[in-house]
Amino acid sequence: MEEPRGDFCADEGCAGDVVVEKYLAESKVSASHVQLACRGPHCAFPVDGNELRVWNAEDPSCQLLILRGHHQPITAVAFGNTVDPLLICSASEDYVIKWSLEECREKVLQGSPPRGIIVGALLGKVRYLRFSPDDRVAAVCAGNKIFMLDVESQSTLTELEGHQGPVTAAEFCSWQAHVIISVSEDRSFKVWDHRLGSLMYSSSVLAASPLLSLFVDGRSQQLVTGCAAGQLWIFSVVEGHHYRCVTHVDLRKQGESFFTRRAGSHRCRPLGESQLPSASDLDHGDSSEVALPVLGLAPCDLSLALHPECASCLSPENTSCLWIGSSAGLFVFNLANFEFEAVLLFRAPVSCRLLRCISELLRKKAPSQFVRNSLRPGAPCRTSRWCSAAASARRGTRRRRTQRCFHQRPTSRTMARDPQSARAATDGHDGAVSVVCWSHDGKWLLSASQDGTLRVWSARRAELALCLDKDVLPQPARCAQFYYLDAFILSASGPEVRLLRHHVDTRRDELRRYRQRSWCRAVCGLRMTGTADVTGLSAANDFYSYLVLAAGRSRTVEVFDLNAGCSAAVIRDAHTRPVHQICQNKGSSFTTQQAQAYNLFATTAIGDGIRLWDLRTLRCERRFEGHPSRCYPCGMAFSPCGRYVACGAEDRHAYVYEMGSSTFSHRLAGHTDTVTGVAFSPSAPQKRPWTKGAALLRTPWQGWRKTASTGRARTGSRKFRKECGRRRTASLKKLALLGEKIRST
Repeated sequence: MEEPRGDFCADEGCAGDVVVEKYLAESKVSASHVQLACRGPHCAFPVDGNELRVWNAEDPSCQLLILRGHHQPITAVAFGNTVDPLLICSASEDYVIKWSLEECREKVLQGSPPRGIIVGALLGKVRYLRFSPDDRVAAVCAGNKIFMLDVESQSTLTELEGHQGPVTAAEFCSWQAHVIISVSEDRSFKVWDHRLGSLMYSSSVLAASPLLSLFVDGRSQQLVTGCAAGQLWIFSVVEGHHYRCVTHVDLRKQGESFFTRRAGSHRCRPLGESQLPSASDLDHGDSSEVALPVLGLAPCDLSLALHPECASCLSPENTSCLWIGSSAGLFVFNLANFEFEAVLLFRAPVSCRLLRCISELLRKKAPSQFVRNSLRPGAPCRTSRWCSAAASARRGTRRRRTQRCFHQRPTSRTMARDPQSARAATDGHDGAVSVVCWSHDGKWLLSASQDGTLRVWSARRAELALCLDKDVLPQPARCAQFYYLDAFILSASGPEVRLLRHHVDTRRDELRRYRQRSWCRAVCGLRMTGTADVTGLSAANDFYSYLVLAAGRSRTVEVFDLNAGCSAAVIRDAHTRPVHQICQNKGSSFTTQQAQAYNLFATTAIGDGIRLWDLRTLRCERRFEGHPSRCYPCGMAFSPCGRYVACGAEDRHAYVYEMGSSTFSHRLAGHTDTVTGVAFSPSAPQKRPWTKGAALLRTPWQGWRKTASTGRARTGSRKFRKECGRRRTASLKKLALLGEKIRST
């Protein structure tokens, strides 16, 4: 055998072998469409049809174990889940045989042929085998049936029937040993209780092509299935989620996106090559092939294949990966961000040892970190309510958006609302108000309008404190906020992010009340790379931080370091569409988090869901795609405790995701139109049961959330107030009658 070759993976000067050929076995009979098996260092595969070979990868000097007992070609092989004893099962059209690896090796050392135990016979052509978690039951997929065989008693426990086509794969749930999931050529998957022999769930038809592979991830409790057309589906198997679809992935599109990102970065190149392959390389040199069939799925641990220094930098989300086997090569798929981590393309048959590896598993660290110093340490998280605003949209007519915090119409006014008092409205803008935000101390409101002005209002006296006209802002500000504990104002107009220094004079002089003592001047301005207009802006104001995040219309996200006065990093093609909101995990003044949690931020775009990023690696760590958002920019928000991400959706619901899961945990109803904005309460739960125009409802985590609708508010309508007045009058009359009775007695 020739000297093994190692493929090259470079990042920050770190290189190591990713794929190395250690053993080559030649067979006289083709072994295509045969289920192979791997368990730790052991590999099992059929050779010459009815001969099973077991090879130890850690100890190549160990004698190759050859097992004979089948008369027909072996079509499926599977290892057991327990280590002592380690079982292996092989199946053909004549027998299903169980082998004990230790007993077989002892027989070989004694000079006698190893023998197995027949647990099933004449079941038909077996396409898939799988042991239960305790190795007591074996699931055998033959034809349209699934035979559940008792390994100890060598008997058939039950036959699961229901598929309309041949069953191609079946997997047990590690957290529920009595549950088994199967996929078939009828393009659906089914969930069974094999102890009762009953069907628990049957999916609809997923695709036009047969489903060929299945994988059940016990860590995230998700099932992954792939079809012959190169489509991948991920479903949630968590109890109460009702097998909802988490995401749908097209392998060809993901492969093209993978090569595009790598070609743009020029960070990783194979050994001896000067150019990265184009997206057309996925065709495997055959223009007639239009899809990448998902032939197999298996877990992948990147920390075992990388250099130890690189593996220590990987987060738990990055190491939860999946091997996807296809006709063109192998793909390493990240189950958290739904992207490829590496691609191994077959330039020739696998036996010729010509594999190509293109991967980029780590990125450069961000040059700056958050510096947090103004939160109360050790404060418990008491966040429990969140509010949302809905936008009204009518098809075929001009769309008008309104929110409870501001009106977006020519006669715009800003309204500050206190739950304990009546609202205060301030007039002054001549155009639609696009941004409203609070200061850190809660004394000031900042508003930006399409009339080209930026105004600072007093939240207590409902009066104008500072006005910035077109002399300071050359274009209307699309984004604006207070920054650096209210010491500055950040604004984004056109392709430029401006840092403004301001001073608000709070002295009251009745004789000179028309004299302007407040002032504002520009400190610096930073332009986006490529001079694209800014569509989103975010910076921490609750604590000192030099980092400012900006999103451009060119689908890029740029990190500015104001301490150095330059751009620190650029994330290209962050979404398939321009990002309309950036949200950082900032916590609040009432709670604090771990230092590493403040490096997370999220971006969202129309039709592309929410992506969670890490500032240290500039990588997409997780994606949230369970909410529909195809036409309207729906907002999002982090909870102050950092455990949840909430967002609006077009199906009149608000969705709440947990940070460690890609599927939503709560789906909150109550609105009558598209929900475009959400926000968490930074402090204690709301005590009032309802407010005018907005309802305070109990959320599933025992808190109150505040919702506001763009339609006619049911709690604040005229009919509702009339009914409340009638009931109040009736109650007063009853109290008066009761008082008269008491006085008479």
